[in-house]
Amino acid sequence: MSSDSLTVAPPPAEPYVRIVPLGGCGEIGRNMTVIETNDDLVVVDCGLMFPDDEMYGVDIVINDFTYVRERAGKLRALLVTHGHEDHIGGIPYFAREFAEVPIVATPLTVALIKAKSREQQLADSEFSQVQPGDRVRFGSIEAEFIHVNHSVSGACAIALRTPVGTIFHSGDFKFDQTPIDGKPADFARIARIGDEGVLCMLSDSTNAERPGHTLSERIVGEAFTTIFSHAKGRIVVASFASNVPRIQQTVDHAVRFNRKIAFLGRSMRNVVHFAGELGYLKIPPETVIRSEEVDEYPPERIVVMTTGSQGEPMSGLTRMSVRDYKQFRIVPGDTVVISATPIPGNEKSVHKTINNLVKLGAIVIHGTDGRSHVSGHASQEELLLMLNLVRPEFFVPIHGEYRMLAQHGRLAVQTGVEPGNVFVVENGDVLEFTHEYGDKVGKTYGGHVFVDGSGIGDVGEAVLRDRKALSNDGIMMVVLAIDSEEARVIAGPDLISKGVFYIPEADGVLDELRAELRATIEDVSVDAMRDVNTMKEHIRSALSRAVHARTKRRPVVIPVVMEV
Repeated sequence: MSSDSLTVAPPPAEPYVRIVPLGGCGEIGRNMTVIETNDDLVVVDCGLMFPDDEMYGVDIVINDFTYVRERAGKLRALLVTHGHEDHIGGIPYFAREFAEVPIVATPLTVALIKAKSREQQLADSEFSQVQPGDRVRFGSIEAEFIHVNHSVSGACAIALRTPVGTIFHSGDFKFDQTPIDGKPADFARIARIGDEGVLCMLSDSTNAERPGHTLSERIVGEAFTTIFSHAKGRIVVASFASNVPRIQQTVDHAVRFNRKIAFLGRSMRNVVHFAGELGYLKIPPETVIRSEEVDEYPPERIVVMTTGSQGEPMSGLTRMSVRDYKQFRIVPGDTVVISATPIPGNEKSVHKTINNLVKLGAIVIHGTDGRSHVSGHASQEELLLMLNLVRPEFFVPIHGEYRMLAQHGRLAVQTGVEPGNVFVVENGDVLEFTHEYGDKVGKTYGGHVFVDGSGIGDVGEAVLRDRKALSNDGIMMVVLAIDSEEARVIAGPDLISKGVFYIPEADGVLDELRAELRATIEDVSVDAMRDVNTMKEHIRSALSRAVHARTKRRPVVIPVVMEV
């Protein structure tokens, strides 16, 4: 077995298909699934996840590509369902390793990948654009793209036909009967695929705990009408840059209420540019102004659209909330519409941003207030409808925290899927299907890979533990010089404290600690003083005890012993 097998059984000689979720199961983000047959392998999506509070200093989290890396000879394509970060954010890192592998997606999704990846230099990557309804073959796997509704245009489900049977991957979806672009999901095609027979369905579980139906995007339009008609000053709308329908709604209301609109932030401008070029956005040129021109118009004539709906530290809205955004300053009377709900884990950052905006005198409309946002994910009734349209033999809930997956599994059973044919999996679980059986056959790598600055994967759990200790209790350094031949201290000990004591008021405490360290060093034997490592351990232990006795803190203690 290869080194990544861990507990994975060898593949059978008969035709088989394996489904391996490498991300997105048991978490929000990092969506990535491997579909593998005897001779061929495709990857569906390659996203990122933003770090949680315990991932100190980490920029983003991507997937472990080991399973794919060790089967690179079988890798045929990366298929992308839509252009959200949690589905495309890891592609630049994937493309570094697998530059010859085609990236297959609808035109807007390709444009979003390129727009978000300019700094990563994906020029050498091969992009293949498809339209809903297209079929593309990769060896023994044929992929058909099917139009579905989501909070970004160009979203698709994918039916993957293999020698063993059809795998239906829903992507992120909802069933919007009155979408902004006038194109509901392709119910007929989904139903025909169900009629043909589906071996296994993988389906979005984000809203599996939410009863009923997800509201149509048009509800946001009604809310925007109320907001725009009542706002006396400038209006600031914060949304995901990739939420093209929300951008279109904002533009339409700017035109209707005779306001000019400015787009702030590179990612927002990139999306507006590419979506406009491809016809997904219709914006009258005379409606758009540059950020520098905002102050030339009366407040009641201005709309600004920016990113920052998740409280991201460097986003436009967050920087506005702390007056760190030169292009635009929040003033009393501004109406700020946060047209999104917080992703789990982002609530604290979002609420902090809202509080700061209110302090600046803004009127803030957020969450589901006034229905200024609707979800892009299917609720329970739509999930049940998808299950009844597809009628799979086996079912794998994906894209959600574990409790969401479990609930989605229960919904599948309600529609007639055998309980033993529902697999609630975790990242790295390997599912195998043949003409005779379907079962979990082992576990491979599905863990986090941390991106920190230019480093990819070089920050592990040990480094994070150190960072956590530093953040909790600080660090103290002890510097001294010794004459090892004469076994005596010739300089020091000097103490450097970061995050332990407030230095202007701690001189007395530091003097006491130095005195205790000198006493400890004087008690050290001649042989110990001649051994630098032994000296360091004596100093570390003595200082740790002394600090804990005074403060109950346990800082990281780093002794620096120089031999002269």
